[in-house]
Order: sequence, then structure tokens, then C-alpha cells
Amino acid sequence: MKHENQFESDIPPPDPDDPFPHTHPGTAEIQYQAHLQDAERRRQNRDLDAKIQRRDAATSGRGFEIQLIENFSARPAEKRWLVKNIVAKGETSAWIAPPGGMKSALLAELSICVARGTDWHGYKAKRRGNVLYFALERADLVRRRLKAHVERLGLAEDELLNIAVVPSLVDLMNPAIVQKVNETLDRAGFCFGGGAPDLVIFDTFAKAIAAGGGDEDKAKDQGRVFTHLAMIREEAMKYGGGGPHFAIVGHTGKDESRGARGSNAFRGDVDVEVAISGDSVKTATVVKANDMPEGPLFSFTSEVHEFGTDEDGDPITVNIVAEVEPGRSTPKGHEPRLSTNQRVMYRLLSEAGPEGLTVDAWNDLAREQGIATKQRHYEIRMALKDKRMVREYAGIWKVNNG
Repeated sequence: MKHENQFESDIPPPDPDDPFPHTHPGTAEIQYQAHLQDAERRRQNRDLDAKIQRRDAATSGRGFEIQLIENFSARPAEKRWLVKNIVAKGETSAWIAPPGGMKSALLAELSICVARGTDWHGYKAKRRGNVLYFALERADLVRRRLKAHVERLGLAEDELLNIAVVPSLVDLMNPAIVQKVNETLDRAGFCFGGGAPDLVIFDTFAKAIAAGGGDEDKAKDQGRVFTHLAMIREEAMKYGGGGPHFAIVGHTGKDESRGARGSNAFRGDVDVEVAISGDSVKTATVVKANDMPEGPLFSFTSEVHEFGTDEDGDPITVNIVAEVEPGRSTPKGHEPRLSTNQRVMYRLLSEAGPEGLTVDAWNDLAREQGIATKQRHYEIRMALKDKRMVREYAGIWKVNNG
């Protein structure tokens, strides 16, 4: 035991000429520390060996490859955007509208912007991309729209060699279509100078199902189509970059507020669903998204492009998308019909401003107004959402303004 007045004293280093080194007072401590360091090295080596074995077992052997969370990157990989916050590689979007709703015209304009690498209705273009447009119906109309944009922009014919149209009926119900579409992607990549398609458009979803005798109303038929699309993308991953973005053009049902026509299984297979509505001025609105807020994206209108005249002197025209003129407001049209309780809950959310409300906070305010039950709150929220008057993102509900 050390005396309270005893001074600290450093132990002198061992003398290499000491005939009895094991008697040096620091020898035991040195050996003990060396033992601890050696034990720690052995433990680290065992952990490393185990990690390597787990990785090898996950990526080789029988069955499907699995990915362990310990092998994930430090943070999720950034999306490879073609158009920031709308169109990302490796994802699927759906663009729905009633007949004559300008959905195909909008996708033709998107094709031009992606191919040129230019911003689209205020959304930033992140890179130029190659575009392959499967025109399952009215291929001539698609070609005329693309040609109209080329003329409007004053582009030379060889400035957009990275857009191609497939003027064929494509049966996405048939398993054999997976190989045929991928062979088409390969051919397009060669024509594009070696770059695979980044944006692939299927116009329309109805024709892709009907070509194989399928039915939009049947979830199993829709599931079959989306399974084949997933297989096509998986094969296209060989090009790198996350695979192409698939944009699907679809129709709304008789009740536009209920979204895409047919089985609602459609929604579960797309990353983003955009509905187009309006009369002279149309608005593209996100009605379903995996990791972006729902609500209006932008508004647009249409205009007629004239190519010249035919042999009888009549104009040759096509209807294309155009920007809304400054100062021209989006018409309100018919205000949605709301019950008294729906109006109350909409007003409560509107008064919350841009910060919005959580479900619990919204329910509490509704109870103060005499709307008592949670079931009633839920029904009203869903009714307002179906009318595209409110949206929810990350647990916060907000009013759709615009």
C-alpha cells in the first residue's frame, strides 16, 4: 500500500543487460497489456472473418441474393433524377387523364425536354437522357407532336438523335415480351450512340393489357403487366445508372376523383401517379407518391401547331402543350360539392396555414366543432383527399392551394 506522502515515481525502462529481466517491476504490466492487445486483434479478426462469411453467403450459393443491412452504404444513394422531384431513373410513373385530357401531349413535351436536358415547367433538368416512346396507339400523332416541338424550338433534325418512337402494338401480358422489349432497348441504345434509354414511355396502359386479352379491371392482369415491366428493368440494369424510368399513360374512370381506370392495384405498382384535369387550362397533380408530397405540380394549356397545308389547301395541324400565359389564372370550374362537416374540416385545415396539421390535431379541432368520432374524421379526410382538396405527407395534412 502506497503511503499518503509517497511521491509518484516512474519505473525505469528494463535494462537489456539485466540477467533477470522477469524480476523488473514493469514486466508483468507490459506482458498484460500485450496480452490485451493480442486478444483484441484476435477478436477483430474473428469479427472480420464472420463478416466476410456472411457477405459471401448473402451473395453466392443457392436461392436469391440477399443484402445485409451492415453492407448498406452509410446513407441511401441519391436518386438519379432526369427531372428533379418528378422523373427519376429506376422508377415508374403514371400519367392519367380522361380522353382528350392532353396526357399524351404532355409526355411528348417531356420527351423533348429530357432529350435536350432542359427544364420542364419550372422543374430542373439534371441531365440529358435518351427517350424511347412506345406508341401503342396513334403513333402518327406522337410523331407529329414531337416534330411540332422540333419546329417550334428551331432545332435541326440531327439535334435530337436520342429520341425514338416504336410504332407497334406491345402485348405486356405475354412473358415473351420481356426479351423483345429488351432487344428493342438494345437496338435503341445502338442508335443513340451506345447509351441505353433513360426514359421509356408506354402509351397507353389500356392497349398494353388489351393486346394480350387482359382486363384493366382485373388486379391479376395488371400485376402480370407490372411484373413483366420489373423484369425488363432488371435486365436493363446492365447498362448501369439505376435502369430506365418507365412512364405509363393511362385513363381515368368515369369518376375522375377515383383515379386510374380499372383495378386500384395500379396504384401499388407506381412510384408517382399524376392526374391531369381542367378544361382550357389543365393542372397536373400528384395524387399518389412514395416519397414526395401530393399536390399540384404545374398548369399548362394547349395550342395548335400548323405544319403547312395539304393538297387541298387545308392546314395540317397538331395540338401540343404550351405554357400558361402570364396573368392567366387557372379557372375554378365547378366547385366540388361538400357536406357541412366537410366544409368545416376543410376550413380548419385551411386556417392552419402552410404548416398544416397532424391527424390528432385536426381531429381535436373537429371535435371542438361537434364532429365527434374518429371514424367520421377519417371518412371526411378521405372524401376531401379524393376531391384533391387536401394532401398528406410525412404525417402532416395540408390544403391543396392551386
